[in-house]
Amino acid sequence: MSFRIRGLDPRPFAALFTLDDADLARRRAVRTVADARPGYPCRVTLEDAAPGTPVILVNHEHLAVESPYRASHAIYVTPAAAPFDAEGVVPPALRARLLSVRAFDARGMMVDADVAEGAALEALVARLFGRADVDYLHAHFARRGCFAARIDRAH
Repeated sequence: MSFRIRGLDPRPFAALFTLDDADLARRRAVRTVADARPGYPCRVTLEDAAPGTPVILVNHEHLAVESPYRASHAIYVTPAAAPFDAEGVVPPALRARLLSVRAFDARGMMVDADVAEGAALEALVARLFGRADVDYLHAHFARRGCFAARIDRAH
């Protein structure tokens, strides 16, 4: 089963990097500088930020569905990032971590879920997309629970 993973659109986050700390706090966001790699996985590039890179930790609604599964969580973003977009490729930030993968139907209802090391993500994606009722997948970093990326069927 072919799949496509895309990082988030960087445009909604760009203005955050121009704000001072007080304005960020009003948006429930925090500026910091990456001090280790891995440790600050950007949800746009789907790579860990290099040490010394400024990052913003912000709450992001990653599952804006009209179901009980509507959800948001904290994510890191880096400035002026080009989004990851590839078919059949697991990006570095996902490949290196334990993932919780949740399968959703077209109504935004979770119909299946499992945990896998990022190195084994392809097999789990194939199994979950083998179900006719699965519309898309959400990968989360299992240890911290943060949203990592959406996974779609490749067309």
